[in-house]
Amino acid sequence: MNHIANIAKKLPEYGLDAMLITSPSGERYALGFHGEGLLLVTRDGARYTTDGRYIEAAREQIVGAEVSLVTAGSGHLSQAKEFIQVHGLRNVGFESGEMTVDAHRRYSQELPCILTPAQGLLDDLRASKDEGELAHMRRAQEITDEAFKAILNFIRPGLTEREIAARLVYELLRRGGEQVSFDPIVAAGPNGSRPHAVPGDQVVDVGMFITMDFGCKVEGYCSDMTRTVALGQPSPEMEKVYAAVLAAQRAGIQAARAGVSGREVDGAARRVLREAGYGDYFTHSFGHSLGVDIHESPNASPSEDRVLPAGAVISAEPGVYIPGRFGVRIEDVLVLKDGGCEDITRSPKDLIVL
Repeated sequence: MNHIANIAKKLPEYGLDAMLITSPSGERYALGFHGEGLLLVTRDGARYTTDGRYIEAAREQIVGAEVSLVTAGSGHLSQAKEFIQVHGLRNVGFESGEMTVDAHRRYSQELPCILTPAQGLLDDLRASKDEGELAHMRRAQEITDEAFKAILNFIRPGLTEREIAARLVYELLRRGGEQVSFDPIVAAGPNGSRPHAVPGDQVVDVGMFITMDFGCKVEGYCSDMTRTVALGQPSPEMEKVYAAVLAAQRAGIQAARAGVSGREVDGAARRVLREAGYGDYFTHSFGHSLGVDIHESPNASPSEDRVLPAGAVISAEPGVYIPGRFGVRIEDVLVLKDGGCEDITRSPKDLIVL
């Protein structure tokens, strides 16, 4: 599965003769392959260069693009220069959100064309997932649900956050995940008030909330899920906070559909937490897009005025974080459609007491 034809079709809209793709995520989206190479997509063709580590796999797997081997005497830039000259390419877009200043200087000096910022071309395409992409994301989410079920049977008093995180990675990979979508977050007790806590030597014990945020990749596409569980009976206050976060998530999911702004979706969840008295403790956005990257756009955030398109895949992850005491976050993944959304996360969300 690749998106070369989609990119080529979009070039006239941006006034471009070609698109230069050099980032790992851009390459994966365009080719369905990652080999640390350089891709040029024109209005009627494509050329991909890579080195000896990847050339055999590239020639076997890539369709719709000419594949060429780079050598010491014929590198990426020299081959790109020749391709641009032969095809008369004058205005070439580049991934302005991904390319470093130094790389841009080098490309500008070597390539006989105008390099035009065109991150929006890929971002617009990647915002809506097609059925092939969604199939990979659904499978990644299935694996993540299975890993969550397994970790519930593993957690016990005396384990550290780091040990639980390591087990999550094992459970994701042994079930078919290619790699993790991101380093898992495991935050127990007072560490739960830090949304992106790093798993450490905190020992989990009875009376604690444990928040776990994790996911994996299938064919380069991410899953993402967060669950907060209680080890032993939680206090009435902990139960109250959990119920408020769950109600906020459900309100956001109810509001999530194609054609509304990210601000509207975020606002639906935020109102619930504000009315419950926890508005000041919800310190991040309701959700973010995901796909080849774990964080893509557009987002379901207070500042997102853009309309969410059909086929967008966003997280639904409100949270409440009480400094020094505990935190709660519940996260699912949604596929937006006209009139509503599909929640592809299957794990239970009612409070689990271990």
